[in-house]
Amino acid sequence: MKEMKIQPIKNGTVIDHIEPGMALKVVRILGIPEPESHSTISIAMFVKSKKMKEKDLLKIEDRELKQKEVNKISLIAPNATIVIIKDYNVKKKMRVSLPEVINGIARCSNPNCITNKGEPLETEFSVENGKEIRLRCLYCERYVTDIVESIA
Repeated sequence: MKEMKIQPIKNGTVIDHIEPGMALKVVRILGIPEPESHSTISIAMFVKSKKMKEKDLLKIEDRELKQKEVNKISLIAPNATIVIIKDYNVKKKMRVSLPEVINGIARCSNPNCITNKGEPLETEFSVENGKEIRLRCLYCERYVTDIVESIA
């Protein structure tokens, strides 16, 4: 018998295939819950998965993610799938992909970086994908040590 642990959403976004234990970090970088929103948010962690053994899952009712938000997710959940739901049906499904460069998403950890000196500059980082994803500031060359903490 198939068991429904989380109710389907009528309209919104499902973020699937999040690495186990990372769903709360995704929630944090997306700024959920938003003070003005009363939409239903469902979080499932350590759910059994044929593809991944275990995964996390996030459903956000009445919200479609912007590309900048998808880029944020790709930095901490590079295997995630984004599913857009309309009237209980899948409208669009896509895997996140790591951009080569991100702008205005993260803060540089170097206090002496020009982006932290009050200049009207948007931060810019190259995204390096190796054993771990790393961000390197294109202004001062410093690597970000904690991606979740640095995301603005």
